[in-house]
Amino acid sequence: EDIPLDIVYEDDDLLIVNKQAGLVVHPGHGNFTGTLLNALKFYFEQKGEDTEGLLVHRIDKDTTGLMVVAKNEMAQARLAKQFYDHTIERKYQAMVWGDFDEEEGTIEGHIGRNPSNRLQMTVFPDGEQGRHAITHYKLVKRFGYVTLIECQLETGRTHQIRAHLKHINHPLFNDTRYGGDKILKGTTFTKYKQFVSNCFSLIPRQALHAKSLGFQHPTTGDAIFFESELPSDLKQVVEKWDGYSQHSLGIERGEV
Repeated sequence: EDIPLDIVYEDDDLLIVNKQAGLVVHPGHGNFTGTLLNALKFYFEQKGEDTEGLLVHRIDKDTTGLMVVAKNEMAQARLAKQFYDHTIERKYQAMVWGDFDEEEGTIEGHIGRNPSNRLQMTVFPDGEQGRHAITHYKLVKRFGYVTLIECQLETGRTHQIRAHLKHINHPLFNDTRYGGDKILKGTTFTKYKQFVSNCFSLIPRQALHAKSLGFQHPTTGDAIFFESELPSDLKQVVEKWDGYSQHSLGIERGEV
């Protein structure tokens, strides 16, 4: 299918795509068309290349950011081994509810399917179910009621960041599936409620972006690294919260 793609790098073995929000990675139940793989198949056919694109990892439909796609089985196997060995460097930026006491931290807890909601993953801290998962995070900027953080994945489980952050009571801003689409912190003022509602309208998805990706090239062995800008919807929400927090701070100090 002719779906526009933001390809930031390409060679004979792989390509890096900066995935837009709303694009499912591969066909599956209820999503047989309009996927990244459909788009890649069309793209390679137009170029006359004998490949369809081979997946090495995935990111959620409404998460934006960088993905590596292999163009042959050798590249796919070598990249997949790096993911399996946790030698891939992946960083995400996320807007989450709440403030933090510490500047950085690590969330460790098995992740598996939520028995009472099959569409959700959940954390099993005792490790009795699910698969081992580790997420490191550090604060980028505090806005009082929400915080912009950077997450580095040590493992790559389905919905890992979303489930881990919900587990420590900091769900992603406007993450409908994990409860972040309600006002979880802040005041009862009507103006504040309207402000948050406006932010939800600006980013009608979870506020999560796969910002950087680093790995060893499967053929040359060279270390390569890619970084992407925040998408416009997340950037606008960050700017709005920045303005709001500055204004609120000014009121507290008697400057406004």
